[in-house]
Amino acid sequence: MSINRRQFVGIGGAAAGAAWLAQSASAAAQATAARAPAGAAPPPAQRTAAGYVPVVTPNGSSLPLRVVGRVKVGHLVAEAVQNEFAPGLRAECWGYNGGTPGPTIEAVEGDRLRIYVTNRLPEPTSVHWHGLIISNGMDGVAGLNQRAIQPGETFMYEFVVRHPGTYMYHPHFDEMTQIALGMSGMIVVHPRRPRGPRVDRDFALLTHEWRLDVGARRPDPNEMSDFNVLTFNSKSYPGTAPLLVGRGERVRIRLGNLSPMDHHPIHIHGVSFKVTATDGGYVPDSAQRPETTVLVPVGSTRVIEFVPEEPGDWAMHCHMTHHVMTQMGHGLPQLVGADMSRVDRRMSRIQPGYMTMGTRGMGNMGEMDMPIPDNSLPMRGGPGPFGYIDMGGMFTILKVRENPERADPSAWYQYPPGSVAGPADPDRLRADGIVVEPAPVKSPA
Repeated sequence: MSINRRQFVGIGGAAAGAAWLAQSASAAAQATAARAPAGAAPPPAQRTAAGYVPVVTPNGSSLPLRVVGRVKVGHLVAEAVQNEFAPGLRAECWGYNGGTPGPTIEAVEGDRLRIYVTNRLPEPTSVHWHGLIISNGMDGVAGLNQRAIQPGETFMYEFVVRHPGTYMYHPHFDEMTQIALGMSGMIVVHPRRPRGPRVDRDFALLTHEWRLDVGARRPDPNEMSDFNVLTFNSKSYPGTAPLLVGRGERVRIRLGNLSPMDHHPIHIHGVSFKVTATDGGYVPDSAQRPETTVLVPVGSTRVIEFVPEEPGDWAMHCHMTHHVMTQMGHGLPQLVGADMSRVDRRMSRIQPGYMTMGTRGMGNMGEMDMPIPDNSLPMRGGPGPFGYIDMGGMFTILKVRENPERADPSAWYQYPPGSVAGPADPDRLRADGIVVEPAPVKSPA
């Protein structure tokens, strides 16, 4: 059963909430490096012998590549995977190498890649290397460029990555089902010769949207409009790993979008950045402009770079407001400002402690700790240093520190005395000429 606001608003008290909400594979043989837990710190920023900083995929991994002759060889296993979107919310999805998204594939301009793909799904599949310009027979569109990979088969893809940039990979067989269930990943091709200012941190974040009804075992790949779980790298806050960076460091974030339907305007607090590349190539310096929000269209990548100047814990999230909520439907009446006291009194005769919700907004729903069904996360965020953070979904935190190598990524920023907004001092108000009129008294209805 899915939960929407009409149902939630009609729920009174903890007992009534429980009554309304009462309804309620295997690991990869070719495992990649362990997927990072939400509190894991990124490794120290060190360049490889090829001159680039390796990409960090928060909550994810990179595909191990071995050199055979002059070819870099990797193995992707398409299979059902168990994914924990956030603590308390799990589902059986489809992915690669034991997780969703699949491991990030990193290469250098001019490399020859040989990627084996084993199909352990219950239906055929293929892999399309989204944005890469390669030979036609390796493009991965089932029926057009190749026959589909049948269950149990292993196919080989081999091509040269000639253009540096940020790309993605995903199936091109039954795309609606397979992509919606989590089959996607990022590809990063580093330039052979370093380009632009030196980068100290390099992150990859793949956005996605899912329909996962309360109590359901699997996401619904047939949904086209009402998505209720929004993720970075298949995690919803508070399951998203923070991005830990140093003040004054140059940071690159590679954003990809293989969501079924929606574009995502990604906004970062506390910094101004420039879009330096798309999946079509680099953006010339003359075309770059400062932004604080970047729109990542469906089927596209955007690369942003910035140098944070202010330390602290800065929010990073999709700015479509319903995309920072979890398992929330939208078919409901408008009750904000409505006087439901008479309804509450009458309903209390049937259900003691009844209280209509939604009359003063929905911001405190997550911290009310009402009983909810197992394996659900309706309107939940997470605890913060000053109270409850009422955003979930496609939300994470950019943690800017003076010394990121020694910083605890799970710790909150320690504010200098006097630097946090708080209640106004009456004497200061008067000295500044601010007069706060008393709130008007409402006449009884």
